[in-house]
Parts: sequence; C-alpha cells; structure tokens
Amino acid sequence: MADATALLTLAQWLSPAFPVGGYAYSHGLEWAIAEGRVKDAEGLRAWLEGVLAEGSGRTDAILLVQALTVDPAEISELARALAPSRERLLETMEQGAAFSATTNALTGADWPAMPLPVAVGAAARSLEATPEEIAALYLQAFAGNLVQAGVRFLPLGQTEGQKVLAALRPLILRLAAEAAGASPSDLGSGALASDLAAMQHETMDVRIFRT
Repeated sequence: MADATALLTLAQWLSPAFPVGGYAYSHGLEWAIAEGRVKDAEGLRAWLEGVLAEGSGRTDAILLVQALTVDPAEISELARALAPSRERLLETMEQGAAFSATTNALTGADWPAMPLPVAVGAAARSLEATPEEIAALYLQAFAGNLVQAGVRFLPLGQTEGQKVLAALRPLILRLAAEAAGASPSDLGSGALASDLAAMQHETMDVRIFRT
C-alpha cells in the first residue's frame, strides 16, 4: 500500500494543475460531441467506459505498469507504435514530454521525453506505491480530464460531470487491478469509435481542443 508521501506525490503529478496541458486534449471526444454521438451525461459515461475498458485507458494502464520495471525506452517504442492516429501520438508525446520535464526538475531525475503513461511509470519507480494504486490514480486523472472536456463542450454542469466520473470508479479499479497483472501480450484495443473520432478530429475546421 502506498504511503502518504507517495499518494501526495501522485496526486500532484496527476492533478489538472500539473503543467502537461491536459486541458487542451479531448481524445477525439470533441468530434463525437460535435457529430451528436455524445449528447448528455449518460452518453458521456458510455463513451468514456468504452475508451477506458476497450481503448486507450486499458492500454495506457498496462504500458504504465510495464514501465515500472521494464526499460522505458523499449516500452516507449511500443507505446508509439500503438497510437492509432497522428493526433493520438501528438497527445501522448507532448503531454509525456511536459510531464518528464517537470518531474525531472522536481526530483533531479533525467528521464527523456516519452509517451505519457511510460513517463508516469518511469517517474513512479521511486515511489512507495503498488502498480495497481499508480494505475488507478492515472486512470482517474485520464477520465477526469475527459469529463472536464465534456463539461466544457456539452450542456453539462459540473455536478453532472462529477457524477459521471464517480460512476466510472468501479471500472477504473477493475482495470487497474488487471493492468497490475498484465503483460505486453495483453495489449490490444477495440474502441474503434473512439479511434475513428480521433482521426476525424484532425479534419475539423473549427475546434476547441488540439485532439
């Protein structure tokens, strides 16, 4: 179990205030909302469940856990290869580079720029926390960022957004537990609607988010 210092460190690293620019990325959600695929709180919850359970959420959690023990350079190459679109690669690389730069400045480490989940896993090696705990907090932050994107773009209040995030908690805990015992051979994605939305986002003429 994580000690208090590790939990506070992870909470800081994965906070919306940490300078990785997470607020600028919607993971293709902006296109899905603009096209009417996601219209309300229930639609947002269902969309995020798919992204978490079958898409980037599950994949990122496994990559993060692998980066806790395996050479991050090796996992970085795998993470880059798994990005299904240009914008997804941009999203993970730019946030990961910002994360590594800031955590290096805070900890004195010298990690290079890496995809975000790999960067988090590499930095978290020094923390007294279990892989499951680290993965759960990462997924919570990932889902929370997308909920806030929905709140900004949908007619959805902050309270409704928080209800959506709370409803995702059991799924997040299950995925974190599964990731803690997974291997690279377990990697795979089936969230085709989310992946296609990310590709379609690249061609939007007017948009708020970078992805």
